Amino acid sequence: MECSPMDQPRDETEDETEDDKESRRGGRSITAIHVSLATKMPMRSMQSVEVKTQHGIVGDRYEGSRHRQVSVQSIGELDASSEALGSTIDPGLTRRNITISGGPLDHTPGALINVGDVQLEVVRTAAPCRIMDFEIGDGARAAMRRRGGVICRVLSGGTVSVGDPADA
Repeated sequence: MECSPMDQPRDETEDETEDDKESRRGGRSITAIHVSLATKMPMRSMQSVEVKTQHGIVGDRYEGSRHRQVSVQSIGELDASSEALGSTIDPGLTRRNITISGGPLDHTPGALINVGDVQLEVVRTAAPCRIMDFEIGDGARAAMRRRGGVICRVLSGGTVSVGDPADA
């Protein structure tokens, strides 16, 4: 006896987004890089940056900082924040340095993130500041709470470029 299409087992991956599928396959990549020369100055989109071990992104406002050397966010968390806000949030307005494809990041201190040739260690969750409400719109700070990415220190430096693989 043959099964009708209704009786066939359903593939649960059919409802997955492309980011979900990519994340499940481990095929994450860098989708955006942003730096700012100083606090409160606009972020600049970059195609590639140099990252120094225990130092941070060359030319970024946090270069040389002890713990807050690089910030990373995921498209999945950004999409969830956009949904909570009710409008799209541009990755450059969040003031995070690196945006990667896929779902949520591991926010556990000590977790490792590899981006291009660079290895990062999560220090803490990135808390969205009140500037988000001015830069993005009222309610952005609340929408990004617990979805604002992570703050990392650099364990091994190198060059990071948009399109590079990311393992997070």
